[in-house]
Amino acid sequence: MKNNKMTEFETKCVHSGVDEFEYGSVVPPIYQTSTFKFKNARHGAALFAGEEKGYIYTRMLNPTVEALENSIAELEGGFKGLGCASGMAAVHTVFASLVQAGDHVVCSTAVYGPTNTLLSTIMKKFGVETSFVDTSDLKAVKNAVRPNTKIFYVETPGNPTLSISDIAAIAGIAHKSNSLLVVDNTFLSPVLQKPIDFGADIVLHSLTKFLNGHADVVGGIVVVKVEEMYKLFRKTLNQTGGVIDPFNSFLVHRGIKTLSLRMQRHCENAIKVAEFLESHPAVKRVYYPGLASHPQFELAKKQQLGAGGMISFELEGNSFDSSDGFEAGQALMNSVQLCQLAVSLGGVESLIQHPASMTHYTMGKQARETAGISEGLVRLSVGIENVNDIIDDLEQALEKVRQAASVF
Repeated sequence: MKNNKMTEFETKCVHSGVDEFEYGSVVPPIYQTSTFKFKNARHGAALFAGEEKGYIYTRMLNPTVEALENSIAELEGGFKGLGCASGMAAVHTVFASLVQAGDHVVCSTAVYGPTNTLLSTIMKKFGVETSFVDTSDLKAVKNAVRPNTKIFYVETPGNPTLSISDIAAIAGIAHKSNSLLVVDNTFLSPVLQKPIDFGADIVLHSLTKFLNGHADVVGGIVVVKVEEMYKLFRKTLNQTGGVIDPFNSFLVHRGIKTLSLRMQRHCENAIKVAEFLESHPAVKRVYYPGLASHPQFELAKKQQLGAGGMISFELEGNSFDSSDGFEAGQALMNSVQLCQLAVSLGGVESLIQHPASMTHYTMGKQARETAGISEGLVRLSVGIENVNDIIDDLEQALEKVRQAASVF
């Protein structure tokens, strides 16, 4: 829904995607139906021919799903969104729509593990080549361009190293080579970053994370900038079938109403936690775009409206039998009490995990090293709890890690 009265982002979070529904419901109802009845044969034929707008079958379009799609498209400043069954269904929809055998993709090395695996296995099997490069290094991005390059796929901040890539500069490189720029905006949400404003052609999210915010939905979305791209992606999604269902769409749309408030608290908590970790003797290095020590601190200030709720940090491993920090990471995982040991991110609760043995394990050690994912790296999704409780939990856990190290 385009409402000229909505100028501020917080207002859009509450009202975007909410249109006039039957009986005047304030909240978009859940259309929990697989199919829709036609008024008559002519009406059904007109819908299938695209001569009239309406609903035929939920895999193709559903009012509850469309309300969510319109909401996120408005928040991102795009033309339209496409709700998907998972974040990976969104990633697959992008590649299935845009590349074919013989095409080439440039992808961030610091990227969600399954995205790396999808490109390295399934897309490779179908003849699509991928170059994984450090997209925070513009020279490396330029050097990766080939005559058959079709997509630049960038995650910024990168998962899990929090490296920042210059969206506007990479958009320029991509468009100069007649390629498209796709940005995974999951870590920041449109509250803190709008890639389309910097030249991105396509933005995607795992809805599971900050957009939903409550760790009770799996979903994804693709937001496109132009109508032509929307029509292409809609055909692909309809044919491959990886669509989000009405109930999960309802839950995500409800979560978005508090998105701006939640992101503010995530950011407030995260900077305090990051500063605590940076001062702790058991921590070797902290990666957080809100710290002046971050290598792309100035770039983050330029293209982000906040540093986000994600922190990665490396543990000292020299006191262990193995100096790579792997045991330190495992020890920390087993010592936290408030922070929950679980993958995923972006919920109201703080989640902690060890990428080398969990989310990025399937990449293999060599690929992890190339991406800057050390064996002692820890990823923390900072929740909206009282920040003192989060810090207290990390402090007691880090003390146990130091005690464990002293026995080796």
